[in-house]
Amino acid sequence: MRVGFKYALANGFRNVVQIDSDGQHDPASVVALLDALESSDLVLGARFAGEGEYEVRGPRRWAMQVLAFTLSRTARTELTDTTSGFRASGPRAVRLFADHYPAEYLGDTIEALVIAARAGLIVQQIPVSMRPRAGGVPSHNPFKAAAYLGRAGVALVFALVRPASSFAVSTK
Repeated sequence: MRVGFKYALANGFRNVVQIDSDGQHDPASVVALLDALESSDLVLGARFAGEGEYEVRGPRRWAMQVLAFTLSRTARTELTDTTSGFRASGPRAVRLFADHYPAEYLGDTIEALVIAARAGLIVQQIPVSMRPRAGGVPSHNPFKAAAYLGRAGVALVFALVRPASSFAVSTK
């Protein structure tokens, strides 16, 4: 991902759109993400913001709610889907992520939000619908859900303990 942001920056692209490869995100929603960049630096396509029927249950849902609560306070805005892999980055976020995009698992969602918020970027979400998974394996069993919770918690702790000054946005 960091290489993609560096490429965008080096080649004059103002915005970058991230979309998971499992086929659940409708590419038609990309226009709405880009439109929302008019007033934000980073826009999340949120599954739990009032559009569509997507549902998560059990420990994975609880983990996502704890993350949403914590990251909403960090970003100073309501976020319901902090692990969304469907997002758009504007020019300030592209510059930031070209140097500071996390490489760890779940860093691309959770830690990237913390980095953006602590660098002073404006983060918002817009509602998006999800389609049935076209590929990949969901983490629906209790052991995978517990592992997800553990990894998410570790990613969040690492992101929060890093000094905010290490996330300066380049002016290049």
